[in-house]
Formats: sequence, C-alpha cells, structure tokens
Amino acid sequence: MKPLVAIVGRPNVGKSTFFNRMIGERIAVVEDMPGTTRDRIYGDTDWNGREFTLIDTGGLEFGSDIPVGQVGLTGQPGDIMKHVQAQAEVAIEEADVIIFMVDAKTGITAADQEVADVLRRTHKPVILAANKADNARTRLDAVEFYQLGLGDPIDLSSVQGIGTGDLLDAVVEALPPEEEVAGEEDDDIPHIAIVGRPNVGKSSLLNAILGYQRAIVSDIPGTTRDAIDTELEFQNRKLILIDTAGIRRRGRIGPGVEKFSVLRAERAIERADVAILVIDASEGLAAQDTHIAGKVHEMSKGVIVVVNKWDLAQEQRRAAREGQEPDPDDEIKTAEAYRRIISEGLKFIPYAPIVFISAKTGYHVKSLLETAVSIADMRFFRVSTSRLNEVVRDAVRRHNPTVFKGKVAKIYYATQTQVNPPTFVFFVNDPQAVHFTYERYLENQMRAEFGFKGSGIRMYFRARPKSEQSERR
Repeated sequence: MKPLVAIVGRPNVGKSTFFNRMIGERIAVVEDMPGTTRDRIYGDTDWNGREFTLIDTGGLEFGSDIPVGQVGLTGQPGDIMKHVQAQAEVAIEEADVIIFMVDAKTGITAADQEVADVLRRTHKPVILAANKADNARTRLDAVEFYQLGLGDPIDLSSVQGIGTGDLLDAVVEALPPEEEVAGEEDDDIPHIAIVGRPNVGKSSLLNAILGYQRAIVSDIPGTTRDAIDTELEFQNRKLILIDTAGIRRRGRIGPGVEKFSVLRAERAIERADVAILVIDASEGLAAQDTHIAGKVHEMSKGVIVVVNKWDLAQEQRRAAREGQEPDPDDEIKTAEAYRRIISEGLKFIPYAPIVFISAKTGYHVKSLLETAVSIADMRFFRVSTSRLNEVVRDAVRRHNPTVFKGKVAKIYYATQTQVNPPTFVFFVNDPQAVHFTYERYLENQMRAEFGFKGSGIRMYFRARPKSEQSERR
C-alpha cells in the first residue's frame, strides 16, 4: 500500500494547482474562486524513488459554523461546506503525512491559525508550505508563518514550479520507512478481503466466521466505513480477514465519508490475496457486483463469488410456490440456475468458484473459508519451466495462432517469473501479433493443466531478446 499524503488548508491557497503539478495532469479543477474543490481527489506520484498517493482536499473553515442551506464565506451552501469539511477531516485522519498549504501573498489569517491548531493535535508529520511565493519579496515574507508553530515554512510557487522539489524532499523524509510499511503485512499470512456493495451482509459474514460480534452489523447501508482487519486461526494457521465498506458505482457515491470508504475498499482489495465478493441472493447480480468483480480481476487477485442470504431466497421461493406439489430437488435446481446466471454475468472471471451461503444461519461458512485458504495457497504454486513449455507446445499444436495485424505469432518459450499472482512471460517473434482471443486460449489450456482455480493469473508476451536471436542464427 502506498502512503497517503494529504494537502490541506483554507480555501484558495493553491492546493489543486500544486496537486496537478505533482500528478502531471490537470485532474483537479483550478479556479480563482474559493470553494471550487469540494470532493477529495486522489493521484499517485513518486519522488526520489518513493511512491505515495496524494490527496487534494477542499478548503477548510473550521471556525465557520454554517447552518445547512445557508451560504458560507466561500459562496457555497452550508450543507456543501459541511461535506467539504467532513471529507478534509477524514483525509487528515487517514494521512501518513500532511502538507499544510498557506498563501504567502496574503500572510497569516485567522483561518490558518484554526487549521494549524487542528493539525497540531493530530500528532502527525505536518509540512508547512507557503505557496504563491512567486518573487523574492514574498519568499522573504514567508518567515511570518513560523508563528503557526509547525516548524520551518517551505516557500514555493506551484504555478512556476519553484520550491516544489524542496517540499517533496521534506514529504519523502517524513514518510514511514519502507520497511515499516512492508512490515505491516506478513506475506506468509493469507489476507482475505470481504467486499461487495452495501447491505449484502459482509459484516454479518465476518461475524459468522469469527463466531462473535467483531464488526458492527446493521441493515443501514454504509454502516462500515473503515476496512477492519481481524486476525484469526483456522486449521492451525493464521489468516487476516478484511471487512470493507460497501462499494457503489461512482455516480452513486455520496459526498462525505462514504466516498473515502470506496478508496479504502479498493485499497483492501489491492492488499488482499483473495477477495470474497458477496452478492445478495434475494436481489441477484447487480451492475455494482460486476464492477467490483472487474476491480478484483484487474488486480489479478484470488476471488470467490459468495451468494449470501440463500436461506431468505429459498423462503421467498417456497412462499411463491405455496400450494404446488413439493419438489425435493428444487433447491439444487434453483442453485444451478442461479449459478448459470452469475457465470454469464461474470464470464470474465470463469475461474471463480460460486458458493451459496447464509451468514445468518452459518450455512456453508466453514467450507467458504476452506476454499479461500485453498485459493491463497494456489497463488504460490510454481510451474517448472520444462512442464510449462510442454503444455504450451501441445496447445500450439492443437490450435496454431491465426494471422493478426498481418503477422502470425510464433511462441519460442515460456517461463513463470512470479507467484502471488502467478505470472508467466511468453517470448514471441512479435507481441503485437498475439490476438487477445489466443491469449485467452493459452490461459484456458494452462488452467486445465495446472488448476489455478479461483486465482487470477498474469500473462505477458515479449519479443525474444536480441542476444538469443543472434545465437540461434
């Protein structure tokens, strides 16, 4: 996980201008009018070999108690300003390092003093950045910010790019040591994330696994805001379960804390070995479920599709069939029909097992955890180069590559370069000649031979090194 660096300050001090320069793209909207930035915006960047996630926040006005519906100092309605402040406060809470940006042209204001008071109480590394120091005079005037009691101010101009390197040097120095970040997660312990849209029973599933109320359970969507890590022992080995807030489509994400919950859920998927994607059996497969599955697939994680509330769905079906002749195989037939529907909707992850459970009654919960552990172990499976190439040669003999972009791909050899996820490199005459359908064909052949059930794998096609080409001439 990349460390988080939050840029905070009162409105219109140039936070978004600095953010855009650091990210290298014009992601944040920049206007002279205070209050332009409302939502938090995230972007990955790096400096001196350290990668981190930068957060651009809206302007803070802690001292302005604006009633909902009224207009605040920035010209924004009070309800919007409250959301802006809530988002900035969450960013401060989660950040590893905070950049406190002030305006060198206008000098210290009462709003700056209020923000400084809040930041001092966080006991986190705070770097004071005096922005808009566009000339020698404003750079000299920046010394007055020593009064804020947050250390040496770093004068800079986000527009001109002056002083940004000094600020980034200070940020990197304040970041947690890389070994500390890596040490937070034990690579030997499988990390299993419980993900899904709101109100599908993720926290109930966590509690069913643990056997006690570890997480808050509520029928209100969005009760869980943070990703909760729980360590447990299962079959004489340690596991870490990560319960996450529900993920919604971007257009459905409301302002405030919920938007940050989406980022945390996606970060939980990123650091997990296996994701348990929970679907509500009574509602069926939704577009949000497909979106989440796509996120898991993009990251090549292990995945189990869990159909929760299966007992409720069966009760509803029995009620609908009341008065009809009972069928002892009805539940099996229903499950198979449901499985086909899910497989069709999630056909881009055909390797994912589908498990029907009830977190409420504990039905199939134990077997679910067994499946998750099995998938986590499979992600560390390594194929010998000789056996891998035998399978690839047989696959090519059965089905030769077709002409694509005027060329026919020729596969020289393949090798596995990494585990977790299993990663394979194929050396070919021209990577662009490999059609994606042939890539899927090779993946299917490898899965048929080696398994990898439930786990994403990565496949790369590269041109054979020139040194090898000259040796074979």
